[in-house]
Amino acid sequence: MFSAQDRAAFHQLVQARRDMRHFTPGASVAPEVLRRLLQAAHHAPSVGLMQPWRFVRITDTSLRRRIAELVEAERLKTCEALGERGDAFMQLKVEGIRECAELLVVVLAPDDGTVFGRRTMPKEMALCSVACAIQNLWLAARVENLGMGWVSMFDPVALAHELQLPDTAQPIAILCLGPVPQFYDAPMLELEDWRHGRSLDEMLLTNCWPPSALRG
Repeated sequence: MFSAQDRAAFHQLVQARRDMRHFTPGASVAPEVLRRLLQAAHHAPSVGLMQPWRFVRITDTSLRRRIAELVEAERLKTCEALGERGDAFMQLKVEGIRECAELLVVVLAPDDGTVFGRRTMPKEMALCSVACAIQNLWLAARVENLGMGWVSMFDPVALAHELQLPDTAQPIAILCLGPVPQFYDAPMLELEDWRHGRSLDEMLLTNCWPPSALRG
């Protein structure tokens, strides 16, 4: 059983989680701490106990550089796709690949044939399971006072080639991890006035999707 103090600490942790892009150059993460973080991720729920996550730790400097180049290529394509907001987008810092202490790539493993709980949505349930592992890792990093940032700007085929993944495996996330100068007071996209989060009440429906919400 958890105490009221435990509950308060948990909710404080959830609200303090941030998607970090600024890291302390030259810092490190102790091996035992990294192991704790990955163990927390590995404790995530998964549909049918399939555990479809794999974590690739990037220790090769040249490989890290090439991954950064893949992300930069996609950042430029995203700028083009944003049209009139492209210039503002280019002012945002979207990753900390070169500065972070640890770089991890989370991979969706080849399908192991699990049917339990995912017969009608096999790929979706595998992805949801991997996302749960990433969230566990994020919260574990925050309680260790380490920052983590999820980078999604990359060509998955190109990154899979760099990591020599089997054909049926797919990279899902590049995770920047490590000490940070400070944590953002609010989500960075809000601080930069790029986009603002919506309230829970806007997202909470009862029984069905009401006509008034069809625009959302």
